[in-house]
Amino acid sequence: MTESRQPPARFNAARYCLGENARLRPEKTALILVGDGSEARLTFSEVDRAVRGIGAGLLRLGLKPGDRVMIRMGNDADYALLHFGAIAAGLVSLPSSPQLTEGEAAFLMENSGAAVVALAGGCTVDPAVLGDRILLDAAAIADLKAGEPLHDYADTAADDPAMLIYTSGTTSRPKGVLHGHRSAYGRRPMLEHWIGVTEHDVMLHAGTMNWTYTLGVGLSDPWSVGATAVLYNGPRDPGVWPQLIARYGATIFAAVPTLYRQILKYGDLPAHDLSSLRHGCTAGEALSSELLDAWASATGKPLYEALGMSEISTYISSGPTIPVRPGSPGKPQPGRRVAILPVDGAFEPLPVGESGLLAVHRSEPALMLGYWNRPDEEAEVLRGEWFVGGDLARFDEDGYLWFEGRNNDLMKAMGYRVSPNEVEVVLAAHPSVAEVGVAELPVRADVSVICGFVVLQPGAAPDAGALLDWCAERLAAYKRPREIRFLDALPRTANGKVQRKRLAEVSLS
Repeated sequence: MTESRQPPARFNAARYCLGENARLRPEKTALILVGDGSEARLTFSEVDRAVRGIGAGLLRLGLKPGDRVMIRMGNDADYALLHFGAIAAGLVSLPSSPQLTEGEAAFLMENSGAAVVALAGGCTVDPAVLGDRILLDAAAIADLKAGEPLHDYADTAADDPAMLIYTSGTTSRPKGVLHGHRSAYGRRPMLEHWIGVTEHDVMLHAGTMNWTYTLGVGLSDPWSVGATAVLYNGPRDPGVWPQLIARYGATIFAAVPTLYRQILKYGDLPAHDLSSLRHGCTAGEALSSELLDAWASATGKPLYEALGMSEISTYISSGPTIPVRPGSPGKPQPGRRVAILPVDGAFEPLPVGESGLLAVHRSEPALMLGYWNRPDEEAEVLRGEWFVGGDLARFDEDGYLWFEGRNNDLMKAMGYRVSPNEVEVVLAAHPSVAEVGVAELPVRADVSVICGFVVLQPGAAPDAGALLDWCAERLAAYKRPREIRFLDALPRTANGKVQRKRLAEVSLS
């Protein structure tokens, strides 16, 4: 009998990941958090108890179903416990990056209407912006964990909100992507057809906990099948990952292509026993054929790529059931409804071989509930029964997807989507800048960096370092330009719009 694509009507994402494990395998290690010379282990029973303790404690603070809990912390176990604790109580978890500046964090706090801000790991907030929000420090979080726990996970509907993720949009400010509890169930096709994870696996993820790639592939997915998750919060030396694979017998490793490239260069792979590893998973950036071949030559292990986005997680991949085809991210995972739509006009899927907009059917349980207070942007991505993310692509006769660029200007940096508008607003505020455009700048065949293309005010001296420092004070590290190039004028259309796709070529002419 074929498994239903849809979750049960009453469904709690935290219970789905933890409740059954606490009953069936309470003493099995759920999480290993490795630091610089330190190690912490939590069993499924301990994680379940802490999550229900946090959930109950949040409700005792007066929070109501649907209230937002913003997490602004470093990469430690409490981050994950708070995330799942909020969801367990029927609240909405808002994971945020510790790299955000106070100004960026203040925007998320105010835009989301967060009722609680969990603060630890050296992160700060502006007291003037905090207002009457409840502030949880490390001591308060410890009290929540130790308090009387929820008797059971909240009886939420599958469509009730569970997580609010902020991602770059087409404006100068990030937008909130609201997901329901059903999104955890909607990840099920990934388990077999991309990650290939079962209860017998040890999953090592290279990301930090604020990233949905980590919260999903690094925690939710292995926990949903009873596997052990290993995360690392020490110095980000590329050489540490082969050591961790060998030390913990990791069977699956997940990272972005850039990190795989760094491991090949600096990781001293022959010095480590990687025999436990079955394969690597990669997402966030395109996987080049050269890197795919280099990893296989060095390790004898395959890399499986997936394509996804904050609004729907991953839905196209290679994997144990989908053979790798170099240059393509793979096929739609079985059970997904994916199509290519015309750029303009009808909402009818195009035939094989024709290029258009990559689309996912709105019945997909992993699809977001919507954008937080952004009805105009929501309308832009919905076409009839389809969600359209902006990628131009085509399917070949074997069902593999081939990219042909983007229908907008969003950039990719270390796996994060970054809006050029957001970076341009920051650079344009510098007193030396008259005009600015921001775009990706290729530095190697398969590597691009964010670059600011600047026209200076009359009399201003070109000082790239000063502009980079300006951005460093106002933007999270992954959003900052890595290069500044100075132009006499920005390339524009006849209507005066900056032609971002021409910025790099103009700067070289």
